[in-house]
Amino acid sequence: MRIVVVDPSRVIHRSVTEILVASGHEALCFTDAGEALARVAADETVACVLTSLETHPLDGFELCWQLRLLANAPRPLAILVMSSAHGSRSLGEVLDSGADDFMSKPPGRDELIARLRATERLLGLQRELIRQADTDHLSQLLNRGAFLRRAEHLAERLVDGTTPEAPMTALLIDIDHFKTINDRHGHAVGDAAIRAVAGVLRETGALSCRWGGEEFAVLVEGQGPGAAAVVAHNVRRRCAALRVPTPGEERVGLTVSIGVATWSGRDGMDGVMRRADVALYAAKAGGRDRVSMMANDAFIECIG
Repeated sequence: MRIVVVDPSRVIHRSVTEILVASGHEALCFTDAGEALARVAADETVACVLTSLETHPLDGFELCWQLRLLANAPRPLAILVMSSAHGSRSLGEVLDSGADDFMSKPPGRDELIARLRATERLLGLQRELIRQADTDHLSQLLNRGAFLRRAEHLAERLVDGTTPEAPMTALLIDIDHFKTINDRHGHAVGDAAIRAVAGVLRETGALSCRWGGEEFAVLVEGQGPGAAAVVAHNVRRRCAALRVPTPGEERVGLTVSIGVATWSGRDGMDGVMRRADVALYAAKAGGRDRVSMMANDAFIECIG
């Protein structure tokens, strides 16, 4: 577990780091609470913050409040407080400030290790709850809400310059004649078709979701429309090669239509998904089993 330690004393840093490293954790130590907060905000691999109340320029209570705002993203983040000022603040105040637990400073080896084990159990439960809330049950891809949250987060990082500027391209994918598959072979076969297409999308390694019904969305990061079109064509070919089993010996083939649009930064993810939807409509109108790319707001290129 990656743990940020915040305390004005480098002696505390050394003693706590020794315990953490010996227990298999990674310690990142800060004397400046503002710098620690910035690191936690920028590094989502930080799972726990162990902070004193006696910190500057933010005191420990304010730091806890700011950290708790980050944890409401949603992001699993445990906040443990340590203080040598016994009796100056009640445990209730510490917990009300956003902390998950409190211990004396310097923390004893056995107590700190035990509290970190309890913290890992709690974080594991939180991660599982978030995973279940973000996952579409049938496809096991992200659901639409989780996909849009992550996509907006990526877009914000591009806009504010916290990631190297690179395009993002959205693919909107629809299983062709899906109602016919359901009507002829039953909903169980339709469900199997959705799972099969989801498997193809999962293999791309890109951010993918079940957009709704038989539609899926994929966000290709760091790639312009040309490279994203290659991904789209690979998905189309892989889906055309699928054969979905039925209760009998028959196996059902399927095809997909794909709309492609590049995020421009002008109107956020809602805009790029609308353009991808227009491109998808063009692909279906053009005969299905096609990739259609929206090159700009007025021109759509259809490719078989």
